[in-house]
Order: sequence, then structure tokens, then C-alpha cells
Amino acid sequence: MNTLLKLSWVELKLFIREPITMIFTFALPLISLFVLSEVFGTTPQTEGGEIAFRGVAPTDYYISAYVGLVIAAVGLISLPVHLSSYKEKGVLRRFRASSISVKNLLSSQVIVTFIITLICVIILFIAAKLAYDVTMPNSPGLLILAFIPSVLCFAAIGVLLGALLPTARAAQGVGLLLFFVMFFLGGSGPPFDVMSPTLQTVGDFTPMKWAVIAMQDVWLVGFGWNWTAFGVVIGIMVGAWILAIRLFRWD
Repeated sequence: MNTLLKLSWVELKLFIREPITMIFTFALPLISLFVLSEVFGTTPQTEGGEIAFRGVAPTDYYISAYVGLVIAAVGLISLPVHLSSYKEKGVLRRFRASSISVKNLLSSQVIVTFIITLICVIILFIAAKLAYDVTMPNSPGLLILAFIPSVLCFAAIGVLLGALLPTARAAQGVGLLLFFVMFFLGGSGPPFDVMSPTLQTVGDFTPMKWAVIAMQDVWLVGFGWNWTAFGVVIGIMVGAWILAIRLFRWD
């Protein structure tokens, strides 16, 4: 346990020092929230006569959706770049020589992912509350139940990318590509209601869509717990962790 805690503390400090972590987990969600909130306003809207933003104010839609955006930023960009950099520089081999187990190494990454994500979400919510008076989560307990597997899901995807990609540059390129695809099609950019049927179908294959729906449905009033979204997130999480653990190599 002491080894895990010490390793997690070191990893947390290293994560925070990464410029890409600061940009994509702290700055981008805040900037996107303020820009889109200024564009779409703070009152419920319609698009071509149809209800947009799931019938709620755009600010309330985006604050709940951007919890998923923060999770994805850490899991798709920061984590794989971090692990691939370790592999590229031979740090993983030194970990193995120091008798650090795969379990402790991966557990420390999950702990750091949780901490960074939670800090970012709190900052994002405080900023949105002060600027736009967004609504509080309707069901905080259920939100936590949806939040935890969503973080574990994207942490697994991040470890999997870090295991598959040989260099930090490759991890950054692939991670950015996946991130922006999910950003635009997973509900954190244009709302699902205004997407074409084709884009909605493509979005169905992105983990972010289901994580966003799982958390958004318990944040907003009138939706409730979504078993389908929760089940998809759990399924992706389990599959990604199985692949990540099997494919993980020290070099």
C-alpha cells in the first residue's frame, strides 16, 4: 500500500507538470463551456421546431456533458502520452527492475486519473455556477455511480493506447484524433438532437456518448437512471481493461 501511495503521489506531480494535461483537462473544457454558452445562451431552445439540448438550457446541458469531456481528455490524451513516454524513455524497464508490479503501476494511473478528473470537474462546475448559475446535479448519488465507471472506462482506454503505441508522439496523435471525434459526435459539442441520423449512428460507437448520457440523465431533471448507457460504459470498461492488461509490456 505504501508503494502504491508513493507511486501515485509521484505520478500525480508528473501529470500536473505536463503542458498537454493542463491544456486539455483544465483549459479546453472551460474555454469550450464559456464559448458555447455565450453562443447558445442560457434558456431552452428549439432547432427547426424541434427541442434542442434535451429541452434544458444550453448551459445546463454543457456543464453535465463536459464532465465526460474532462474524463475523455485525461483518458485519451494525458494518460496514453504519459505511459508511451515512459516506454520510449525506458522508465517502465526501470520500474520493473525496481520490483514495481504491473498492478501497482496501473493502479497508480487510475488513482491519478480520478484525482485530476475530480479536480477539473469541481473547477469547471464552480466556474459555470458563478458565471451562468447552472443547476446543481439532480441526483448526486447516482451521478457518482455513473462517474466512477466512466473514469475507469477511459482510464482503461488510456492504458490500452499506452500499451499499443510505441512513442509519446504517436500516442498524442491518436489520442487527439479520438478525442476530437468523440468531442464532436459524443454529445459534448453539438447536441445529439441537432445531429443527422448518420452522425448519431456514428456517435453510438463512441464511449463518450454513453458516458455523457449516463451522467447527464442523473444530473438533469426529468430523465433518471439510464441502464442502457450504464451497461455500455461497463461493457467497454471491462473489455478495455482485459485488453490493456493482456497487451501491457514493460518495453
